[in-house]
Amino acid sequence: MLNGIFNSETKTIRGATGILALSALISAFLGLFRDRLLAGYFGAGPETGIYFAAFRIPDLIYRILILGGVLVAFLPIFAEYFAENKAKAWEMTNYVLNVFLFLLIIAALVLFIFTPWLIKFIIPGLALEYKDMAINLTRLLFLSPILFGLSNIFSGVLHYFNRFLVYSLAPIFYNLGIISGIIFLTPHFGIFGAAIGVIFGAFLHFLIQLLPTINCGFRYRPLFSFKYPAIIRIFKLMLPRVFAVAAYQVSFIIMTALASLISAGSIAIFNFANNLQGLPIGILGPSLAMAIFPTFSRLWANGQKKEFIATFASVLRQGLFLMLPLTVLFFILRSQIVVLILGTGRFSPVDAQLTAVSLGFFSFSIFAMALIPYLTRAFFSLQDTITPTVITLISTSVNVILALLLMKTLAVAGLALAFSIGIILQFFLLLLALYRKIGDFQIKAIWQSVFKIILACLLMAGAMRLVMN
Repeated sequence: MLNGIFNSETKTIRGATGILALSALISAFLGLFRDRLLAGYFGAGPETGIYFAAFRIPDLIYRILILGGVLVAFLPIFAEYFAENKAKAWEMTNYVLNVFLFLLIIAALVLFIFTPWLIKFIIPGLALEYKDMAINLTRLLFLSPILFGLSNIFSGVLHYFNRFLVYSLAPIFYNLGIISGIIFLTPHFGIFGAAIGVIFGAFLHFLIQLLPTINCGFRYRPLFSFKYPAIIRIFKLMLPRVFAVAAYQVSFIIMTALASLISAGSIAIFNFANNLQGLPIGILGPSLAMAIFPTFSRLWANGQKKEFIATFASVLRQGLFLMLPLTVLFFILRSQIVVLILGTGRFSPVDAQLTAVSLGFFSFSIFAMALIPYLTRAFFSLQDTITPTVITLISTSVNVILALLLMKTLAVAGLALAFSIGIILQFFLLLLALYRKIGDFQIKAIWQSVFKIILACLLMAGAMRLVMN
């Protein structure tokens, strides 16, 4: 049975999207349970804020080197190598694995040394009695990007072989690891129990993908060279993307710093609200992007532009059909969602009210946030990483500027509103840039569908308001 799970292939885009969406749904609910446990144990207090802030620098390493590099370039290059020579493809995989493992370890060690200085920048409003906790928690979490780096290289291999089922289990095991840490270790180690759970979950994320990658034909070899042709190509493709990923992560670091200056619980409130809006985003966004990326890459590489455009337009319409109603739904039910999921233990009514307001502003951009990974994968399949990078830099700059302005009047909710405006701007700029790059992608039919969906959403909103009243 286990062998069947590890080696099963998914033959269609719809099947892959369905598997990944189901996995994302399960993982998202586990994530909500995780946040409920955190809220119950620690409320929206400084310890929770430190826990969320401690992820910022480890996430920056992981996203720059892996999300900005390997996940953008590895799959198309692996596909080219595998089509020509299978042995060379596995050789290339070993070079990529060892080079990026080396870079992850070096980056983690350097930042480990400078963590005390970094904490002053990330959480400038942190009280002195929590300084050591923040430093130690951040240093502990530097193990996670190393494990995730290895894991995501294997993910690229599994995507090529359409092993989406076993890949979909990885985030579920990751959240189960964190939940285990909170339940079993938090009573003894406080917030460090949750952090140990993160490391355990990252290890499970890696382990669950190692065995099926070996089954696909991978054998580890200690090959290492920065001059290997595929490594050079990956660095060339990732260089512009690194700036986009770095800009996005730096904007979150700035948000964390600004939240720490507002109040002790603002970091926790901002992150709780952001995680709640991530529920519908996580179900469709990454699942759709990962499932469609291999198909996009093959269609464009084979010169099938008409099929590429038809596939892009069809999937975009389906995505909007699902996400626009969820955007409206989350805005209307923001208070009920917060109380239902987080309203327990030390999470006070004031915390719930502030989180609900922030969630309301976050919900404006749910549709855009879910579909941006899909749009960027369209660019990546064209081997264009520059255009989405420039657009990301523009939108994150707008985000930071608006955050500085809106926090003065709306406090932590102003940070959420600034974030939403930046994301919506990024969505429409990506559409415009893609239109200029590939021509008309059935945009008239897409807007007709959007108009009908908006009308249906307005009717739904009105009916829900009547029922609630």
